[in-house]
Amino acid sequence: MLLQLTINNFAIVSFLELDLRPGMTSITGETGAGKSIAIDALALALGERADADSVRPGADKADISARFRIDKLPRVKAWLSEQELDEQDECILRRTLSREGRSRGYINGTPVPLSQLKALGALLINIHGQHAHQELQKSDYQRSLLDAYAGHHQLLQQTSLGYQRWRQLGNERRQLQQEQAQWQAQRQLLEYQVAELDELALAEDEFPELEAEHKRLANGAELLNDCQQALDVLADGEETNALQLLRQGLRVVSELSQMDGRLGPVREMIESSLIQLEEGHGELSRYLDRLELDPERLHEVETRLGKVMELARKHHVQPAELAAHHLQLRTRLTEMADNDSRLQELEQEVEQARNEFLLAAERLSQSRQRYAESLNALITQGMHQLSMEHGRFEIRISADDGGCSPLGIDRVEFLVSTNPGQPLSPLARVASGGELSRISLAIQVITARKVETPTLIFDEVDVGVSGPTAAVVGKLLRQLGESTQVLVITHLPQVAGNGHQHFFVSKSSADNDTQTRMQELDEHSRLQELARLLGGNKITPNTLANARELLVCGEA
Repeated sequence: MLLQLTINNFAIVSFLELDLRPGMTSITGETGAGKSIAIDALALALGERADADSVRPGADKADISARFRIDKLPRVKAWLSEQELDEQDECILRRTLSREGRSRGYINGTPVPLSQLKALGALLINIHGQHAHQELQKSDYQRSLLDAYAGHHQLLQQTSLGYQRWRQLGNERRQLQQEQAQWQAQRQLLEYQVAELDELALAEDEFPELEAEHKRLANGAELLNDCQQALDVLADGEETNALQLLRQGLRVVSELSQMDGRLGPVREMIESSLIQLEEGHGELSRYLDRLELDPERLHEVETRLGKVMELARKHHVQPAELAAHHLQLRTRLTEMADNDSRLQELEQEVEQARNEFLLAAERLSQSRQRYAESLNALITQGMHQLSMEHGRFEIRISADDGGCSPLGIDRVEFLVSTNPGQPLSPLARVASGGELSRISLAIQVITARKVETPTLIFDEVDVGVSGPTAAVVGKLLRQLGESTQVLVITHLPQVAGNGHQHFFVSKSSADNDTQTRMQELDEHSRLQELARLLGGNKITPNTLANARELLVCGEA
């Protein structure tokens, strides 16, 4: 329930603080006084779009706060808990708007994005505008009214999720089908290329090894000759060799080290060199023993290298990259095969998702049918109360020409008959302006009883209503106020007199400054205001008496 609304520097309001109570609150005032400004400011606090022109001239920013009691609103408390926002018995929504157009929102003092203000606001307040009867002529709005009255949120969610999954799987299937059509022309070539590379079967590191082996085999004779020469120089030469010379040098240094101990390390280094030379000679000798000329193997290696080079040029890659390229082509071919399998799976999944969506949509449709029957009787009764004695109302639910949607498979259409013998026809074609206003009012009041939001606002929804009908409207709104907080902006005394609380809106101008004020009326002031609404600015004993009757009826 809305407990308090505080407005600073918004439009032509300098400062305004309203303390609100349960029940029906009437808001009246002269034409142009700004009766809807408080509602506009409240809408801003609830996350509606802001305009920098809304800041009062001369002020730096507008500041609007709305304080709610939420101790008996489990959905609101649950939402606050999910968003990790403070959840006490009261909740404060605040919105600031700077002259430069910067806007900020707060929930219980915590800065939040406007989307969160709007989401929470939708759980707290439902605003019915004076142009609702225009929206009422649209099929989508008619369907949303029926769904709001039915309150089958879970069925709507199941239907929406089912539709989204069906569409997502369908999109995936179409994408795979398109890819297959594009790949089909490439598949045959790809299969040939992979088969050719499979036949070559080049290992990942084979090409560098082939190059090294080819170099060794191609230079075999030179390796044999040069290795023998090296062995002769190192140790095998008959006349002289390095090993012989090193041993002679070692003997001389050994003798010298005996005469001068400082040559000991030199002797050790020469001894180490001698050992390494002997080991190197041994390794080279064993290498030469194993070295053979193999023309057949050389031919095999040259043939394989030639094939590798040929395929590398064919595929426009470096020979060393051919093995990795082979793996890429094979992976792509495997993906094509996997897509074939996935496409077959998708055919089944799409069909299953479609059936699940249609099942959820059918349950939603059946729920709409049930609640439509209930609503038909209530709105028809409401039309009778609003001086349309022969009126009939019916909600027709048929297959949607537009096909399936996240909202199901139904097209919802409101049909009315306002005169005896007149067939039921679409609302927009049958009802006159006044009739449409009354029908709209009946629908809004009746559907509002099922809306879960704790506060309802009716902004001049009684336009086009007068006389005895206005008195009925007032009683209906008061009855609604017995179970829900209702704020009603009206120009009809018959409606205003039914309020449990009454605010008067006035506007004054002085020194090029315009101010709008709103004050709660006591019983005497309220009688004066009802009399003004009845008879204009001239208040007579008769208008006061009529006003007293209206107020008594409202309090009865």
